[in-house]
Amino acid sequence: MIARKLMVTAALAVVTVPLHAGQAQARTSSSATSVMSWNVCAGTNPGCFFYGRSMQEVAVEVGWYATTQPIKPDVIFLQEFCAGGTATLESLLEQKTQRAWTVRSSILTLKDGSPKACAPDQHGRPRGNIAVTVAVADNVAIFQAHGLTSPPWYAKRMALCAAIPARRLNVCGTHLSAGLSYDDKQPDAPFRTRQVQELLAAAAKPGYRAVFGGDLNLAPPDSGQSTATKRRILAPVYAAYTECDQNGSRDGRWTEKHVREDGSIAKRKLDYLFAPKGSVTQCHVAQGAASSDHKPIYIKVNLG
Repeated sequence: MIARKLMVTAALAVVTVPLHAGQAQARTSSSATSVMSWNVCAGTNPGCFFYGRSMQEVAVEVGWYATTQPIKPDVIFLQEFCAGGTATLESLLEQKTQRAWTVRSSILTLKDGSPKACAPDQHGRPRGNIAVTVAVADNVAIFQAHGLTSPPWYAKRMALCAAIPARRLNVCGTHLSAGLSYDDKQPDAPFRTRQVQELLAAAAKPGYRAVFGGDLNLAPPDSGQSTATKRRILAPVYAAYTECDQNGSRDGRWTEKHVREDGSIAKRKLDYLFAPKGSVTQCHVAQGAASSDHKPIYIKVNLG
C-alpha cells in the first residue's frame, strides 16, 4: 500500500495522506483533471447486484469503470460503498492503473450514533458500514469529512472532501438524503436544501478550485421532473458552477432507474459533477451498468 490506512469517521476530521516523493509529483504538471462518480448500490438494497457480494467483486467493477471508459479518472467518488472494502479498492486501483491511489471513506451513522452497517456478504461475513468514499491518484491529499444537516430520525449524511495542494484543487463527494418516507420526504425538502448549501460551503476552500458532486437525490432545475420547489434546490449550484452534462440547459441524461409501484420503469438524473465555469472539456455517462441502479458519470476539466 502507498499510504497508511486511516478511516475518516468523525463528523469533521482532517487526514493528511503522504505519498512517496516521486509519486506525489507524478501528475501535477498537467492542468487537466478527471473525476468519476458512481453510486455502486453495495450496501443494503437487495435489488442491486452488489448486495451481499464481496468487496473484492465491487472493487473489481469500480476498477473496470475506472480504466475502460473514454475518461480515465484521477479522482473517484463512490456512494453506497461499504467501508470494509476501502483498502481492497485502493490495492485494486493501483494494480489496474499502475498509479498510486489513496482511498478514504466516511461512514453514515444512525440517530443513536451507531454506524449504518452494510448487509454481510453471501457467506455471512461483515463488509463494514455504508460510506461515501473518495479516491485520489498520485498526489498528496488532505481529507476532511463534513457532517450535513440530516433528519434526526434517520442517517447522518456526509460529504467527504480531499484537498490536493499540488493542484490547488478541492474535490468533494457526497450522497444526499433520499427523499423517501423515512428520509426528507417533506414537500419542500428542507434537509436536502440545507445539505446543498453545506456542500457548496465545503467545496469552496479558499485558494482552491472545486470539483464536487455525487448522488444528490434531486432533479435538475430544467428537467420537469419532481416538483418545482425541489427542482429549485440545485439552482444556486448551477448559478455558481457548470454541471458536466447540462448542454445549455440545467438538465442532463438520466443516471438512475428504478421500478415504480405500478411496474413501470422510471429514469432520472440524480447524479452530478460540478466544476468551475468554463473549465469543463468533456462529460461522459457510462452505459449498461447493470451492477447498480445508477450509471457512473465522468467529467474532465482544464484548470490551467
